[in-house]
Amino acid sequence: MIPVMEFRQFSEQQPAFRVLKPWWDVFTDYLSVIMLMIGVFGCTLQVTRHPASLPSLRQRLCNETEATTVTVVTYDMEVKSLVDLQPNVSVVPREMTGRKTDLDLQQYSYINQMCYEKALHWYAKYFPYLVLIHTLVFMVCSNFWFKFPGSSSKIEHFISMLGKCFDSPWTTRALSEVSGENTEEKDHKKSGTSRSNITVSPGEGSLEKTQSLRSIPEKIVVAEKPSASVLDKKEGEQAKALFEKVKKFRLHVEEGDILYLMYVRQTVFKVFKFLLIIVYNSCLVNKVQNRVCCNVEIQDMTGYKDFTCNHTMAHLFSKLSYCYLCLVAVYGLTSLYTSYWLFRRSLKEYSFEYVRQETGISDIPDVKNDFAFMLHMIDQYDPLYSKRFAVFLSEVSENKLKQLNLNHEWTAEKLRQRLQTNANNRLELQLFMLPGLPDTVFELTELESLKLEIINNVTIPASLSQLEHLQELSLYQCSLKLHTTATSFLKENLKVLRVKFDDHRELPNWMFGLRNLEELYLTGSLMPDASKNTVFESLREMKCLKTLSLKTNLTKIPQSIVDVSSHLQRLYLHNDGTKLVMLNNLKKMSNLIELELVRCDLERIPHAIFSLTNLQEIDLKENNLRSIEEIISFQHLRKLTCLKLWYNGIMYIPEHIKKLGSLERLYFSHNKIEILPSHLFLCNKLRYLDLSNNDIRFIPPEIGVLQSLQYFSVTCNKLENLPDELFFCKKLKTLKLGRNSLSILSPKISYLALLTYLDLKGNHFEHLPQELGCCRALKRSGLIVEETLFETLPSDVRDQMKAE
Repeated sequence: MIPVMEFRQFSEQQPAFRVLKPWWDVFTDYLSVIMLMIGVFGCTLQVTRHPASLPSLRQRLCNETEATTVTVVTYDMEVKSLVDLQPNVSVVPREMTGRKTDLDLQQYSYINQMCYEKALHWYAKYFPYLVLIHTLVFMVCSNFWFKFPGSSSKIEHFISMLGKCFDSPWTTRALSEVSGENTEEKDHKKSGTSRSNITVSPGEGSLEKTQSLRSIPEKIVVAEKPSASVLDKKEGEQAKALFEKVKKFRLHVEEGDILYLMYVRQTVFKVFKFLLIIVYNSCLVNKVQNRVCCNVEIQDMTGYKDFTCNHTMAHLFSKLSYCYLCLVAVYGLTSLYTSYWLFRRSLKEYSFEYVRQETGISDIPDVKNDFAFMLHMIDQYDPLYSKRFAVFLSEVSENKLKQLNLNHEWTAEKLRQRLQTNANNRLELQLFMLPGLPDTVFELTELESLKLEIINNVTIPASLSQLEHLQELSLYQCSLKLHTTATSFLKENLKVLRVKFDDHRELPNWMFGLRNLEELYLTGSLMPDASKNTVFESLREMKCLKTLSLKTNLTKIPQSIVDVSSHLQRLYLHNDGTKLVMLNNLKKMSNLIELELVRCDLERIPHAIFSLTNLQEIDLKENNLRSIEEIISFQHLRKLTCLKLWYNGIMYIPEHIKKLGSLERLYFSHNKIEILPSHLFLCNKLRYLDLSNNDIRFIPPEIGVLQSLQYFSVTCNKLENLPDELFFCKKLKTLKLGRNSLSILSPKISYLALLTYLDLKGNHFEHLPQELGCCRALKRSGLIVEETLFETLPSDVRDQMKAE
């Protein structure tokens, strides 16, 4: 006998694959095993037993033959069969007439084989082999999609993820949050278990795309732990990795439908094979007969030509064939039902509508193609798998997990260590590129400024109201959603808002309702035509706005900005090089005290500025200014204390700059100035003068007039000497002379007793004067000079500077 287990390799698949085998596949597998046993049994009989035999002519020999073998040989066309004799009737056999010949055993065997090969019908001979072959084909076909390289890899990944998702503690937690379990259920939990126990109760109803889901509403019972329903860090990381795997797997599998096509094709193939087997077996099953007539041309040797043989296994094979036909019929009907299930509705679409309704997780997406087909197959095994797997398709669930992991990683103590004071002297917390906002942030009640950079899907909960001292919020490329309570809190408390964005549609709508907002900083791309921009139209609602900064690409100043000018005090416009035209609106902003027009492609100083009599600071950085003859009009701005004309192409400074007697800070760095007019130093209130990165060769001695000068920079020029009058500016604290052609530093440097910073690097000095020791406030860290040059100072001076 051939053991059936030898054929297991044709249908063997991993035990985990059983979840993708619906009841009809399991049923047909058992039918295949039965048919396989029939085939193996028939083949065994066929090999071990002779199909036909030949008896002797004499009664003596006939009695010696086996009871199962009866053959009558006829001679001269006269057949006298012994089987016609009644078994219970005593008949005296008469001796047959004709030529008498004794046949030996070899002649019997020969005639047997000839009758088997020539006279026996092929169906009677090969029936067990046909059963075996057809059954093996059925078994291979039923499991082919588990073996095919293009589909098996997807199935393996899917089954692996499915098991992990089913057993994940996060699945239990996510479903328990919406299951509405009560306290009584918790009392029945097992105290020692670490995983959830799942109870399935049958229900009724149907769903168009996922009918079977309605039948298993799920109750989640979470085991009690000291840290109630909180995942540990390892479980959180595992769940996070599962979300990423499911997301990538979905993108990969939804691109094709190879699994669906493979299953459809193998089902259709089984149906056609079933029809073929039924047709030809029905026609040929009656060919299996006991008596077979044959003609063997051995008359010269035996004296006989026509023989009648008995097929010893005909009766058994006939019964087996009818049994086999019945099994094939059941197999075929099952395959027809499978075909009906495949084609009666689209299996390339799968809806989680009922799961969304039952769990309350409304963002579980519907899936398609192979992903949908595998979920349909899973539902035939156990719909609970799909329900628990759906948790890992939800962005809401993923965000909750990220939030949980964030809270584990960023504790309140860790966040408190990151607090620092910002430029506005506020206690600030900065968070950069996190997957979300930790809830522990809202435990820092002392927080005054919150800065979030490149954080997506941030949801500010109602607990924001706990930050009673929060006044400043910075959002740099963040997508933010606010709870209603949080919005109300910000409307009342927020004073400063900074938003950096890529597109104006990313701006949060809630920011225009911040009625107490005083400072607004917007950085990003807006519509060039300001008249069509709804962002600026909304500014009219901000009645307390005092500072507005726009780093964008405007072509003109929006009218809405002019409309808020009655309370606007600071306006900062930083264009990206886009030319700003039509600046006449500036005349109406009479309350401005600070104005910045940076990178606006200005070629002249706008005349509208001269009407802003309250201006205290003007910044025209990085424009295309060549001539500044209009600077004389600044004399009407009596309050002007700071003028920044740096990073332009200014060739010279007009003499009438002396009219700006109120200037305290003047920036002319990064221009093309070659000559300094002596009238510049008639602005005797100057405390800060920056002339670095120009082509200046000479400093007029009139610089000594600037008795209030504290900061003076001529770095990166072409100076060869310094006037002694420079050292009469005894209030100098910072003196930058680096990268020039100086070779001598006057001993009068000792006059600068308040000097704390001196840059001499990049010159041609051979030694430093020992009078530097008189600058008691100057330390080694404030003296920027080559180390070799520093060594030329007396040792006591060096020690004095190195001493803290």
